[in-house]
Amino acid sequence: MSEQPPVSPGPPRESIMVAAFEGWNDAGSAASHAIDHVADVWNAQEYGAIDPEDFHDFQVSRPTVSRLADGEKVISWPGTLVSTCAGVSTPDRRVSLVRGIEPSMRWRQFCGELLDFAEDLEVSTLITCGALLIDVPHTRPFPTFVSSESEHARRLWGLERSDYEGPTGILGVLGHDAELRGITVLSMWVGVPHYVAHPPNPKATLALLGQIEKLVGAPIDLGDLPDEAGAWARGADELAEDDNEIGEHVRQLESLMDEASLPEASGEAIAAEFEQFLRRREGGPGKQ
Repeated sequence: MSEQPPVSPGPPRESIMVAAFEGWNDAGSAASHAIDHVADVWNAQEYGAIDPEDFHDFQVSRPTVSRLADGEKVISWPGTLVSTCAGVSTPDRRVSLVRGIEPSMRWRQFCGELLDFAEDLEVSTLITCGALLIDVPHTRPFPTFVSSESEHARRLWGLERSDYEGPTGILGVLGHDAELRGITVLSMWVGVPHYVAHPPNPKATLALLGQIEKLVGAPIDLGDLPDEAGAWARGADELAEDDNEIGEHVRQLESLMDEASLPEASGEAIAAEFEQFLRRREGGPGKQ
């Protein structure tokens, strides 16, 4: 009997992790709401969680009390959940999500535990999602900026390398530590108008979902989000009409963006806005 040739294992399965955290990195709750939406439409199932006891100041991120349908009282603690998306995974692609609140302390330990989950899931690419307040009019497309330290990723996606130096949040620390483990990191940000900063901001969430869809290579059912974004924009229009100072500011921002003739901000522009945003924060982003 002739010997059978070895079976080729085929291309390795791609494993992508997408992460967002409430708090300092999440203007208008745009990033955390993007993860929530993806988790819903891609049927995310819990894979693991990080115990919040060592990482959160519960006077800052307080637990919440609620009641179940049968009247039983339960306490929900702030934490970080890792889930896998059954609705998008294929034989050659697996997607996992990280959804949490920026920790108050022990960031290096926190990132180590989170990246242990990533290694268990054989994550090859980490996409971090954030949102920041900048000078952009609500009447124009919101600027998004995706950067990477990986030369291969920059060539593949036509990305830039961020030259930002200064204070950072949990996304920056997580991305740095992931790179040390050999994981390709894509850092994604959307700019949110500072004069309408109150969450939710479905227009900013839509901008992030468009980038996630492109980078992951899978369609995202947007559901009611476009209608919600339209309603949000009409509310912002009314604010600008009722407040002369805000209205004039919006017109100035529109003029500046139109003169630049850019539907999206350049990497240098949004990085400069990001640096201004960080420097405005009192006391820095948190304790490490």
